[in-house]
Amino acid sequence: MPGDGTTPERAPITRSFPALRTIAALVLREMTTRFGRKPGGYIWAVLQPLGQILLLAAAFALLQRTPSLGTSFILFKATGMLPFGMFRQPANMVGKSLSYSRQLLVYPGVTWLDAAFARLFLNTLVLIVVMVLILSGIILYEGLSLILDWGMILGSIALTILLAMGIGVFNMFMGERFDVYDNIWGILTSPLMIVSGVLFLYDDLPGFAQDILWYNPLVHTVGMMRAGFYSVYEPQYISVTFVLLCSLIPMVMGLMLMRRHHRMLLSR
Repeated sequence: MPGDGTTPERAPITRSFPALRTIAALVLREMTTRFGRKPGGYIWAVLQPLGQILLLAAAFALLQRTPSLGTSFILFKATGMLPFGMFRQPANMVGKSLSYSRQLLVYPGVTWLDAAFARLFLNTLVLIVVMVLILSGIILYEGLSLILDWGMILGSIALTILLAMGIGVFNMFMGERFDVYDNIWGILTSPLMIVSGVLFLYDDLPGFAQDILWYNPLVHTVGMMRAGFYSVYEPQYISVTFVLLCSLIPMVMGLMLMRRHHRMLLSR
């Protein structure tokens, strides 16, 4: 009470949106450690996929007279490589987020889910910027006149990000729980670029190969991206429902396993 000689207790300071603040701090940390310590870190984020696209386009230009779609080898390879990279890189980063942020997870305000969202957000944002720069540069440099289907393009990006999150969260648990899992996953996914329709058109494959590769969800997202850039291309094999199932099932399993066992994984 005032005048009784006692010091009034201060009300505890509460901050709004603590999870968003934590994720923002983790994003800044990721930016510093991944891009800030390398000369031209963000420049290499653009040059690396661009170099791969140019090399593949040059190699296939020697083997074929025209690409499977359109007249530009570079655009055809870019519409396959870029959505594929938007899955592979964020999925790997999310899968390693527990071990990467292990020291920070001892603080009560930081959770493993914050670490996963931070890595997904930053890598996705960088890759979207890279995609816009590269595809815009190709279209302007080659003077291409395209009728873009933004619904297909944005749908492909959204489904790819969701798939990366689902697989990444599941791999986060499996990789921390079983030491050999990362090696097995690396072996199984080493030919992933070849079997995801990045280098070729799904429709050009023989029927038995189509029946097998249809169960690769990246075939669907890559096909959607190409349908967004090539107005004459209307793929009939795309199933949004299948991609959602391939994303949500491992995501739910991963979230449930991580919620139950994350303390055990952190103590290992």
